[in-house]
Amino acid sequence: MVTLNRIYTRTGDGGDTRLATGETVRKTDLRVEAYGAVDETNALLGAARLHTEGDAALDPVLARIQNELFDLGADLATPERPGKDLAWTPLRILEGQVERLEREIDQLNEPLSPLTSFVLPGGSPAAAALHQARTVCRRAERDAVRLAAVEPVSPAALKYLNRLSDLLFVAARVANIPRGGDVLWTPGGTR
Repeated sequence: MVTLNRIYTRTGDGGDTRLATGETVRKTDLRVEAYGAVDETNALLGAARLHTEGDAALDPVLARIQNELFDLGADLATPERPGKDLAWTPLRILEGQVERLEREIDQLNEPLSPLTSFVLPGGSPAAAALHQARTVCRRAERDAVRLAAVEPVSPAALKYLNRLSDLLFVAARVANIPRGGDVLWTPGGTR
């Protein structure tokens, strides 16, 4: 259970923060960058959901993902330290969560036409917001991969970020269906 009685602590004023394990790290630490980008993705999904309210296909999926992004942030904020026991079981992303994203991608993608060009971010407000969330999710994935190069990161967490960006791409395409479909790139079309 999380209890937040005080919002400011002044402990970060010098550029440090604490991980879930209590370890102090710089706010520029790769781990903090990774879970920070996950938090940004979550905030952008909140903004996207302003435009998907009432969409029975997209909104419930995005609502669940917002919760799972907090789980992912907790996973990334709790480094694996072999030989150091924690007083609690760390929250980790599970393979089943990745598999559910894959099923949802397939379901959302089913009615869409095959692409003949790259998709430009835009169209409906929902699609534009979902594309923005997708690009930040890709940054979170790059940050997590960079972190994984120097210390352990849950493989399921890395997969989750990869699948989530794919889901957000497909969701943006679905959000553009009422507006006539994708906004496609025309290579060299403005020369």
